[in-house]
Formats: sequence, structure tokens, C-alpha cells
Amino acid sequence: MSPMRDQSTFHGNVLITSRKTGRFMVPKGWPMKGKSGRKAAVTEAREEAGVAGKALKEPLGAYSYWKRLSNRFVNVTVTVYLLEVVDTLPDWKESAQRKRAWLSPADAATLIDEPQLASLVRSMIVPS
Repeated sequence: MSPMRDQSTFHGNVLITSRKTGRFMVPKGWPMKGKSGRKAAVTEAREEAGVAGKALKEPLGAYSYWKRLSNRFVNVTVTVYLLEVVDTLPDWKESAQRKRAWLSPADAATLIDEPQLASLVRSMIVPS
């Protein structure tokens, strides 16, 4: 999920820090039973980044990365949906565990460690 907002002339992305390493990333999660990927992305954005809105129907794209589990690494493919943010919550489920930052696509891409995600964010065209 790559939440975006439009405040007058600002189009930006929200990044959050991971709970374990503090690296910047977009909100994301595992598939949820009974929810489409798009609806699960909306839920994750609210829980992880404290933003609410509507996900666009078509994904922005996808990227793969190696996720560290307790005893091994697994290769995970993430489908990224853009979220039109209508509300930014001052306090949210994971606010004590994560930091949230609103950045331009170029600045966001600079902070992201996963090369495929950084490329996807960098090339993002924000709908007007």
C-alpha cells in the first residue's frame, strides 16, 4: 500500500518504519481471509500507518523482497495499491511501534531499502 494525499499542491507518499529494524517501508501485510488484496491493503494502512481512505482499483505494481522470519528467510511478492487518503489519525493501532513520514515519491524512494519498491515509488505518477 502506498497511501497518498493531496494537500493543495502536495502529492506525497506515507512511509512507516518497520517494528524490528526501523527501516522505512510502505504499509503492507499478509493476505487476509475473506478480504481482497485491495481491502486488506486498506486495513493494513489504517493499522500500520494510521491513514484511512479508499484504495484505487488497479494496483500500482508489485515487488519482491526477502522477509526475515524467526528461523528463516522467505521470498515475498507484494502487490502495491495506491490509497486516496481522506483521514490521518493522530493515534492508531501501531503508533507506539512505528514512525510515519509523508514524503514526495523521489524522497520516499531514497529512504526505501528494497530496490524494486524504491523503483516503483520513484516512477509513480500521482493521479490529479
